[in-house]
Amino acid sequence: MKKKRLFFQILFLLFLIIGTFLILRSQPKFRTDNGMVFGTIYQITYQSHEELRAEIENELKKVDFSLSPFNKESVITKVNQNEPVILDTMFTYVFNLAKAISSETNGAFDITVAPLVNAWGFGFKHDIRPDSITIDSLRSLIGFNKIKLEVSGEDHINTPRIVKENPNIMLDCSAIAKGFGVDVVARFLDKKGVKNYMVNIGGEVVMKGKSPKMKPWRIGINKPVEDSLSISQDLQTILHLSNKGLATSGNYRNFYYKDGKRYAHTIDPRTGYPVQHSILSATVVAKDCAHADAYATSFMVMGLDSAKAFCQRHPEIEAYFICASEGDGFETYYTDGMKKWIIQ
Repeated sequence: MKKKRLFFQILFLLFLIIGTFLILRSQPKFRTDNGMVFGTIYQITYQSHEELRAEIENELKKVDFSLSPFNKESVITKVNQNEPVILDTMFTYVFNLAKAISSETNGAFDITVAPLVNAWGFGFKHDIRPDSITIDSLRSLIGFNKIKLEVSGEDHINTPRIVKENPNIMLDCSAIAKGFGVDVVARFLDKKGVKNYMVNIGGEVVMKGKSPKMKPWRIGINKPVEDSLSISQDLQTILHLSNKGLATSGNYRNFYYKDGKRYAHTIDPRTGYPVQHSILSATVVAKDCAHADAYATSFMVMGLDSAKAFCQRHPEIEAYFICASEGDGFETYYTDGMKKWIIQ
């Protein structure tokens, strides 16, 4: 009797193993696509029966054609050059979102900052370090309230257009376009029924479901090591995150030295000068990556005290700050809501 029971137990276990194997084989496999967009690297990992690379690249091309200042034919390039252009829905959405966040942050975020970014040598045009007279002159071109989106109804067709106070005003969406691009790909994957994915464009990330190991996705926050070549990948902390957008802005990699002085790439639109406060990096978790991207830049401009106060007024936003301390050390601060995602 015992032998018979053992036989059926082994038989049941065998069927269980075979069944599990067949179920796993029937699951769609994880795929990873890599490439370049917006002057940076993207990596997209997703679980699907279909190969979606071509369609994903098509979505990214739409964003590039709308918002990349490096694309000579893009919508934003033609707006900057005051050329006739039809504003697509991507451009109008990002423009309106940028205006709203600019208002919320009292101008710490401002997509009209392009002339200053270029003058300091961090944009798509390069110049020498500007003097105070140049800065004062350029500041007359800066201000989110100096541009607006108007809709005209010629021939019964509502046609949006950008109206500038000064034709020399230029737009720079680099602090929100990557995050928006991540959201575009994430929405595409959602429409395709993909349940598990991670979209990463230059460190701006959206994760959903589970990783290829069938565990929660892990995302690291880098230590703020002075590393303009982006060689160091030492991690300050690791998060488990899903169904949120995450973005990090930092000054410890994008900078240059001139005449013995270090110039960070984050420009305060309100002063015209690179920021000089203690925040080395700001990581933001928000409802989508476009918001996270814009707020991360805003916090780098604001400084820690103002950023902490902003987060307290906006509990839907979580943030992790790494700041310089005495000597070569650094210290961290994070909102209470970040605690549930921190695993290391």
